[in-house]
Amino acid sequence: MEHIIKDEMEIVATEEDTFYELVAEQKKKLYSIAYSYLRNEADSLEVLQEATCRAWIKRKSLKDSEKFAPWLTRILINCCNDELKRRNRNAVTEVARSDVGVMEMKSDRRLDMEQALDGVKPKYRQVLILKYYKDMTLSEIAEVLDKPEGTVKTWLNKGLKQLRDKMKRKGELFYG
Repeated sequence: MEHIIKDEMEIVATEEDTFYELVAEQKKKLYSIAYSYLRNEADSLEVLQEATCRAWIKRKSLKDSEKFAPWLTRILINCCNDELKRRNRNAVTEVARSDVGVMEMKSDRRLDMEQALDGVKPKYRQVLILKYYKDMTLSEIAEVLDKPEGTVKTWLNKGLKQLRDKMKRKGELFYG
């Protein structure tokens, strides 16, 4: 009898355990996406936790379990955008915080790129980040953003144009 109960306990995976395993499989990718948006370790971890909580609360709304990863990524991006909006609202009243923790040396070129990306419209910026920082395909990005692939291609092209214009203007100011 004890053996049967033990076998049944091993076979039955709770919904919570399954959810945790699915999130754990994605955590490195999710953290890197959050960090590419927020550029701060503590904020990235906090947003990742918030996205996980939102996903748990809304887990019943996921109709196709095969689409868990893009669904969770979309929730994370929404959380990142919420955090960026909150930062913009509070920017006037808050003193700029310095990053605490691991200091990373960044090249001037990378800093220039990040500054230029900050000037690109948010919808274009997220496509650029997912494509070039996270190596996602256009169809994966379309699935994550829940947009048609054609829209993603348009946003990518417009984002690249804005990015080129920003970098070109920076070069003209610097060199010229």
